[in-house]
Amino acid sequence: MLNRENKYFFIIRFVIAWIIILTVPAFAVAVPQVSYPPDTINSGDTSHIDLIFPFSDNTGNPYLDNQNTSPLFLNDPENIDREIIYNPETNTYEFVNKIGDFTYRPPTIMDFEDYKDYDLQRDIQNYWDERTQTAGTSDGSRLIPKIYVGGEAFDRIFGSNTIDIRPQGSAEVSFGILSNKREDPALDVRQRRTTNFDFKMRIQMNVIAKIGDKIEFKANYNTESSFDFENTLKLKYEGKEDEIIKLIEAGNVSLPLRSSLIQGSQSLFGVKTELQFGKTHVTALFSQQQSETQNITVQGGAQTSRFELTALDYEENRHFFLAHKFRDNYESALATLPIVTTDITITKMEVWVTNIGAATEENRNIVAFTDLGEGKRSNIHNQYINPLINGDILPSNRSNDMLYKMDTAQIRDINTVTNYLTGDPFGIGLNNYFVSGEDFVKLENARKLRETEYTVNTRLGFISLNTNLSPDQILAVAVQYTVIGYDSVFQIGEFSDQGNTAPNNLVVKLLKSSNPNTQMPMWDLMMKNVYSIGAYQVERT
Repeated sequence: MLNRENKYFFIIRFVIAWIIILTVPAFAVAVPQVSYPPDTINSGDTSHIDLIFPFSDNTGNPYLDNQNTSPLFLNDPENIDREIIYNPETNTYEFVNKIGDFTYRPPTIMDFEDYKDYDLQRDIQNYWDERTQTAGTSDGSRLIPKIYVGGEAFDRIFGSNTIDIRPQGSAEVSFGILSNKREDPALDVRQRRTTNFDFKMRIQMNVIAKIGDKIEFKANYNTESSFDFENTLKLKYEGKEDEIIKLIEAGNVSLPLRSSLIQGSQSLFGVKTELQFGKTHVTALFSQQQSETQNITVQGGAQTSRFELTALDYEENRHFFLAHKFRDNYESALATLPIVTTDITITKMEVWVTNIGAATEENRNIVAFTDLGEGKRSNIHNQYINPLINGDILPSNRSNDMLYKMDTAQIRDINTVTNYLTGDPFGIGLNNYFVSGEDFVKLENARKLRETEYTVNTRLGFISLNTNLSPDQILAVAVQYTVIGYDSVFQIGEFSDQGNTAPNNLVVKLLKSSNPNTQMPMWDLMMKNVYSIGAYQVERT
């Protein structure tokens, strides 16, 4: 059953179809019959037909045929041969056109005098064509033709009336649009599609411009050059022999000297002038040097180089002492090189840093203390922490009373450790004597470095990281070492395999904070006597 709307729609379509059927024949009858003239090929005579683009066929006469030089006219096929035959009986030259051995048109005859003129004109034309191709100075092949400026004043100032500009090179521009769509329901609809415009440009340009005979401008620019000094720019004015101003150069200049005692400078950018007052020659130069000179000395088959460094050029945030005790014994241990006089040997170590990448399996929550392992009053930052033994003792967790005064169970939770330490952890009735960032640092998901990411000197007690830490990164360690004459093992901090499992915090020694303070004793733990000279395979002489 059709509803009412579909019923009316069906009736309308039926009526329109019948109207089209009834009206089409009427239009078909009204189309007029067009009669076309017969094909012109059947008429026999085609001399009266005027072509829209008329042309003249080759006559065989070289004078007339050379006039049709338009590129719209096609060249003769390769199977057409042209021969010039001399007839000694009539003293004439015959121009013969052949297809194979068949002469397809009557030959053209030229007498001896006309042929001499024709041959001379052909040789002259070939000569100039060859010179033009060799010199490359044809006005037709130049992008900018020579410009002639009239007037005696222009000629007197610049030496001639010609302005010649010769640009060479190429410019390539490529651009595109990169559109990326992600069907991620977690993203907003407008953020699912990202569109970026990619644009690349490559230019290689060489320009030589002359104004008369005195001014010359040279520019060489390449976007893919490896060094900046390869792109040159130079403006030159060269005077005549009887002028005071001999030379003015601006841009890339040089100062060659004839003396072997004082060497001249190359790769300069500035202004240079050469003047002559009678027999006095003056050369003035104001420039900036764009190059440097290095001397290399080879001795015994090895290259020796000299490096100059300032005291502030040390490698920052890379080399650290593990405790002040190791720093205090550093110079005395190296006093009898090559023998290192120390009784300490580091046997185990864990290094923790701020994790700035993706999470790894070696992640733990840590609480790093500045004064952990320090047993000397001058090396302890917090005034409420006291050494357990007077004098200089070996660094360990028992070097001072910090851990004895604390409730270690309160520092295991990463969420409550800050409130506990900034409150009254020693129970002395005061608050905020433990400052976050100075006395301790809470670090969540700290990353444990692999042994291949650092080097530890087990005798001198310092660590060298493979890469420098950023200023906001934190460095903390846990150390075990032995001492000759002692049966026990000394330890600073806690190791991840000693019973405190995740998510409990590990207590470790803080070597670098995110807010370094030069007034704190911890600042001395960063070594400032290691310098990088940027050389490899260096041998000590």
